[in-house]
Amino acid sequence: MSEKFVVEIISPDKLILKKDVSEVVLPSFEGEMGILKNHIPLITFLRPGLIKIIDETEKKFFVEEGTVEFANNNLLILTSTAREISDFDQNSLEKIINESEKKIKNDKITDKEKYLLTYKIDTLKNINQ
Repeated sequence: MSEKFVVEIISPDKLILKKDVSEVVLPSFEGEMGILKNHIPLITFLRPGLIKIIDETEKKFFVEEGTVEFANNNLLILTSTAREISDFDQNSLEKIINESEKKIKNDKITDKEKYLLTYKIDTLKNINQ
């Protein structure tokens, strides 16, 4: 019997990924969340971080936001910001990090915006290493 389930990452304009996988790790507001086959049903929100798709190989996607639903061994990830890590280059990473660091220094942003920018910057810096 297979220990796999279906994961779909969908943006408003296209299907980014649809695959049978053995595990997915998500960056939720509750913390990193691992999903395996037969996980309890859930709905949650994504914070900035990495989605790790684990099967024979591991694929990583950077996301800034989104929603997640898991039911009947189908994981649905809806986000407009999913981008595979291999699609980043050094210059684009540094540009996004610099823009985010400028935004976080603005006194007029909310604590929630600072929280989200902090996760975004930390994740991008880890990718950049």
